[in-house]
Amino acid sequence: MSIESLVAQYGLAALFAGAALEGEAAVIAGGLLAHQGLLSLPGAAAAAATGSFLADQGWFAFGRHFREQRWIVRLRGTAAFARAQRQLERHPRSFIFAFRFLYGLRTVSPIAVGTTDIPQRQFLAINFAAAIIWAMMFTGIGYVFGDAVEEFVGRLRHDARLWWIVGGLMAAGLIVAAIHWWRGRER
Repeated sequence: MSIESLVAQYGLAALFAGAALEGEAAVIAGGLLAHQGLLSLPGAAAAAATGSFLADQGWFAFGRHFREQRWIVRLRGTAAFARAQRQLERHPRSFIFAFRFLYGLRTVSPIAVGTTDIPQRQFLAINFAAAIIWAMMFTGIGYVFGDAVEEFVGRLRHDARLWWIVGGLMAAGLIVAAIHWWRGRER
């Protein structure tokens, strides 16, 4: 089975899952795949918007229905939750629209919103609009910068030093993420 057939068979489902679980990098990759003609751009944007929207609706429902559970109570004690709560109190509608664009607040924010008295219908409407705009923006970034990425990848094929640099940057990113995760667990 070729990579094209794998992408054709699982590409949109993988993009849906990536948008729900990870976020921007998966959606930009979807835009790159659309640039290469392996996915349709509207399909990639729709899969990303749907994955992001449904994940955030799920986190909102989780916060709403389990707000007194130990896991949520412990989450309320984190710096990210406190930051989300402060922003939510100041500008509720704007924050609901913008949280997916704010680093470090993507998952905790819909949970924080769920623990408040904000109506579910209001969250649903704003989340829906924000998911569409977010998906279009990040798939568009991948699509527009597809030529530059293809040129960079072409250089990687011919220069082993660049592979070491990319590998080192990825390892450093994983180490920083692991330290951040570990410190968050200790709180």
